[in-house]
Amino acid sequence: MNQQPSLLDAIKQAIQTEKDVMDFYLKAAALTNNERGKKIFEQLAKEEREHAGHFFDIYTGSDLGSFEDFISTPPSKGHVMLKHLEKALDENVHERKAMELALKEEEDLVKSLLMTASRIVDPAVRAVFERMARETENHYAIIESEYAHMMGMVHETDIDTYVRE
Repeated sequence: MNQQPSLLDAIKQAIQTEKDVMDFYLKAAALTNNERGKKIFEQLAKEEREHAGHFFDIYTGSDLGSFEDFISTPPSKGHVMLKHLEKALDENVHERKAMELALKEEEDLVKSLLMTASRIVDPAVRAVFERMARETENHYAIIESEYAHMMGMVHETDIDTYVRE
């Protein structure tokens, strides 16, 4: 029998996921020397915090305490993105590697969220996962754009220079 998560469980999972990704971006910002890259990671962390807050506002459970208490808890030890970043730190990672990790992890997270959403029967629960997937896709686009800029690739703001009718 396929057990469906409840709306409460889905929202709690969303809150934890947003916090985990926020923690990743804060860590990536701390290790990034490039000011532009650092600002991108800090902005993404801020947005993840806001996303967590939106979900927290509709969470009716009482097991997480206050939002500020929850958001200031140490990062989850089992979070995959942080484990990959910590492994990369051992290899003297810099902002390029952090962005590559972020791109891969965001892409994997979108796939996972959409797969989970496709299996959910309850439309309200499915909507939680679909919203998270859309927000994650937006972050992927931001990181992809900054990565292209950092690598000296054609940036979307330069497209008119390279494309002529």
